[in-house]
Amino acid sequence: MSYKHYLDDVLSYVRSHHEYRARTLNLIASENIASPTVRKILSSDLGHRYAVGFLYSRMYHGTRYIDRIEELVGYLARKLFRCEHVNHIPVSGTLANLIMMDACLQPGDVLAAVSVLDGGHSSFKECSRVRGVSMVPLPFDEETYNIDVDASIKLIHRISPKLVLLGASEFLFPHPVAELRDAVSEVNGILAYDSAHVLGLIAGGKFQDPLREGAEIVTGSTHKTFFGPQGGIILCKRQFSEAIDNSALKLVNNHHINRVAALAAALCEMLEFGEKYAEQTVRNAKALAESLYERGINVLCPDLGFTESHQVLFDVGKGKAKNITGILEDANIITNPTPLPHDNSDMDMSGVRLGVQEITRLGMKESEMVFIAELISKVLGGVSSSKIKTEVADLLSKFQSIHYSFDDGLPAYDVFL
Repeated sequence: MSYKHYLDDVLSYVRSHHEYRARTLNLIASENIASPTVRKILSSDLGHRYAVGFLYSRMYHGTRYIDRIEELVGYLARKLFRCEHVNHIPVSGTLANLIMMDACLQPGDVLAAVSVLDGGHSSFKECSRVRGVSMVPLPFDEETYNIDVDASIKLIHRISPKLVLLGASEFLFPHPVAELRDAVSEVNGILAYDSAHVLGLIAGGKFQDPLREGAEIVTGSTHKTFFGPQGGIILCKRQFSEAIDNSALKLVNNHHINRVAALAAALCEMLEFGEKYAEQTVRNAKALAESLYERGINVLCPDLGFTESHQVLFDVGKGKAKNITGILEDANIITNPTPLPHDNSDMDMSGVRLGVQEITRLGMKESEMVFIAELISKVLGGVSSSKIKTEVADLLSKFQSIHYSFDDGLPAYDVFL
């Protein structure tokens, strides 16, 4: 019996996926599109290799060029983020959080972070459980869609958390790093910041600068607003470097060297093009939010300008978000449902989350955001999905190339098979 036809199926599915996603408007806030160079590096021989151990001190031989790649990644990341130490070992943002907690916390310690209902990432709770740590939610102000500073300072003084973790998955506005720094210091705690969603905006200087504002450790994902390969990263003060590096070595046996090399390429792109990309991303998010609001959609935080990040959030009513995002998908508009602070649970979702970073990298600007808002409004108003699909395809036919890259103008969705 030959299994060749299964291989043919796999190749067919991959090609079909590329064709499909090239026809869909991707507004998932936690995804992006990598440049052809980044994608080619991911398919290199490096993907077959190990590099267990520290730089120039490996358990395996044959790593002379891997060491050079990893040394370069550290240099580029330190230069981009102006940080004292970088650890690129985590293969995901969640694992970056787990490594940080393993390095900084002991079982029985207390962590304060944003809850899932208030927009925090599920990894905050999940990683704290793995480490045997109690997580206490930071007070949240639904009106400003941000951490309540005064209430949080009182909480910090009352419970003396070992680690205070800012950052979120629903992340419209900069978090109060500077405002909470002194309170955390007074209880001998560590102030950390999960930049998973906004790492690319931070790199481009268009959101906030948590390290300069007082964060001692910053975790992140390298594939959301940062347009690299999927993976995680940790930026920290030098005093935490040894503990974090040791925890990373303990928890990750193979950190996927092809990913590390691809990250080096993305760091070069971000150093060269990041400021313009981040600026346009925020401008696009604001334009999309305002255009949706003008069409009667209940976009969050109109009095605050809707957003300062890549994200837009709107409320479709109790428990309706999953159905609404399904209808949007039928029209080839890809989004995701999300809980809002007033929901009863993280399964009772009333919010829809949008992100504009991928379509920004395709070259879209404010005028396209107005058109996209009109398409979403039509879908919510009951216009047939087949009609909207045609309009989505017409729009995307003009935006099939990568931008903010040394590969500027090359096809964005080609499949290298």
